[in-house]
Amino acid sequence: MTDRPTRTRRFLGGSLVPVLLKLVVLCFLVGILLASLGFTPEALIYGLRRWLSHLPEMGWDAIVEGGRYVALGAIIVIPIWLVVRIMESTRR
Repeated sequence: MTDRPTRTRRFLGGSLVPVLLKLVVLCFLVGILLASLGFTPEALIYGLRRWLSHLPEMGWDAIVEGGRYVALGAIIVIPIWLVVRIMESTRR
């Protein structure tokens, strides 16, 4: 019998429990980083809701501001993604 990965396993990148543990650790680390910068979940949600509600009024400025948010998020996401990919490549 062949050991073919299921669609869920392929989508998640592995078994459910290890993937969930990785996500919890990653969320914890990002939470520590954001808390050290003075962010709270409530403030982030409020800011996102306020930004989305003003989006139609902002026009081109909304696109520019959205790009700034992408750049800000990339500062956190890309290094974490690289570390995870490097850690996974050393296991193979």
